[in-house]
Order: sequence, then structure tokens, then C-alpha cells
Amino acid sequence: MPLDMGGVTQLKFPDEGSDVDQSSAPSLTTGENVGAALKAVREHLGLSLEEVAEATRVRRTYLSAIEDMRLDTLPSRPFAVGYVRAYAKALNLDGEAAVNRFKIDSPDPDQVLQGPVGVEKKTDPRFAMAAVAGVVILAAILAWNVARRVLEPAPQHAEAGIQAAPMAPPPIPSANSGAVSLGAPLPAPVESTTPKPYVTPGLEDSVASGGSADAAIAVAKARAAAKAAEAASPDEGIVLGSPFKANGAVMGANPEESLVTLQARKNGALVVRNGDGQVYFARQLNAGEAYRVPAAKGLVADVSDPTAFEVFVAGASKGVLPAAQTSIGKLID
Repeated sequence: MPLDMGGVTQLKFPDEGSDVDQSSAPSLTTGENVGAALKAVREHLGLSLEEVAEATRVRRTYLSAIEDMRLDTLPSRPFAVGYVRAYAKALNLDGEAAVNRFKIDSPDPDQVLQGPVGVEKKTDPRFAMAAVAGVVILAAILAWNVARRVLEPAPQHAEAGIQAAPMAPPPIPSANSGAVSLGAPLPAPVESTTPKPYVTPGLEDSVASGGSADAAIAVAKARAAAKAAEAASPDEGIVLGSPFKANGAVMGANPEESLVTLQARKNGALVVRNGDGQVYFARQLNAGEAYRVPAAKGLVADVSDPTAFEVFVAGASKGVLPAAQTSIGKLID
């Protein structure tokens, strides 16, 4: 997901009257990789890493790691992409061009490679010939069977003209013919007017909650709240791209160590953990309170209601959470 560059401070570049030679200025194509190119442009402009870090609000160690392409010391790949874009824009370079070269210099190992465009997928012609031969053989067999049935004469029946005599009804036993045997009596028909058993309202919730009346009431309220949340529009009152405004306590990481902020639109529970189950944050947030997610790999946000939390990436609104369990890395891509 693109990094919002609204928070990057524009650095002061040398003008035409300065001593810096602009004719041989390096660019994003300089050096063996994008890190070397950014370093060459920074040194050509006479800027230090501290000045760029202050302008981009990215740690100096992260900028140094980008220049040396020490990607194992950076946070997850989405954060690294955002740092490269911010670094390039701070140097008045094309941020997207820098990101494209970064992806070429350091391909994503998790990205599925696509087939080349414009290359025709060829198959073995022998398979096509075998398929055509099979179709021809099946058509020949079908035609032979149809022709045999058409040319075969219909069988003549000697008794075709004789009409069968109607069967006489069975004789009715007379009173003098003896006793008539009767079968076993049939069972009584099921009563169709039997009413359905009465079910006490709330009994099912009470049994599911261990027989506690308070727990049954809480379950009923939670079900009603869930239905109301489904009926309401999840994006009601949200303006995509709007800046983050703190309307309550802001917890979590420092601003320079976080790209994602989750703000409660209404009261709701928020739990943030990593893939190993380690809990980073767990709390019931009131409306207006927010949590800055640290720049760590594999974090997952687990909420009671996804529509109750608005997502801000690099300070810009991206709408509500897409699901009750959401990977933080997917919010940045």
C-alpha cells in the first residue's frame, strides 16, 4: 500500500549558484543497486543520514541498511518498500521508480512468478491427432449402430391381431362359502393435530451459557448488537484519505516506529498478537481511542467487530478492518 508522503519534510537542495556540480549528478540508475544510488544522490547533495532521517521520520539505522541493502535488519517487506519510497522523495527523486528498482534488486521470495506475456503455450501435436482419431472412431461406431437398427426388419408377431379378453373380476364369496379370513389390524393413524412442544424464550442461550441467567442476557444482547452492526453501513462517516485525528488516548508504538494505526469508532475489543501467539496488545477500546501497531512481522489484529475500527496507514484513512482477524502486513500492501 502506498506510503503517504504528506509527512515527509522537503530537504533544501543546492541551487544553481551553489558549488555542487549538477551536470554529473547521480540518479536512481547509478550504482549496482537502489541503495547505492540513493547514497550517491545524498552524498552529491551534501546531506547527512541524520538530515534525511529527520525529514522522512525514518530511523537512521534503517536508512543506512537501505543504502547497504542489508534487508535482514529492516522490518517486514511492506515497511521496507515504504522507507525506500520516502527516502527517494526526500531527495526529490521519483518514489515509484525507486520502489520498482528496489523490487528488481531484491525480488520478493513469496511472490508467485507469472508466465511471460505474449508467449504461446504449445502442446504436443500428437495429443491433438489422438483426440481427432478417437472422435472419428466414436462417430463411426454410432453411425453403424444407427444404420443397423434402421435396416433391421421389425419382428412379426403371430398373435398381433388377437385382442386379449378382459379379465373377469374375482368372484365375491357368498354367505354359504364359509368363513372369510381377515388380515392383521393396521396401527392407529398418527394424530396430526398434536401441537409442537413449547420452547421457553432464552432457554437455549441459558443452557449454552451454563444455566446462568446473566450470561443468557449477555448472549442475547451480543446477538442483537451483531445484527445492528450488520445492518449499519461499515463505511458510514468515513472519508478515505482523511488524516488521523486523536479523539482519545493513543497507545502502542512511537509514531516513527509504526505505519498502521487502529482507531475505535465505537467501543470494541482489540487483541494484537504474532504468529506464535505472543500477545502485543489486548484491551477494550472506547470510541476515539487508538493503538499504533509496531513495525513487527507477522502481526494479526483480532477484534470483536471489524466495523468498529478504522484503519490509518501512514496517517491516512483506509476504511474499516476487512474482517475480524486481519494481517497487519496486508493492510500496508
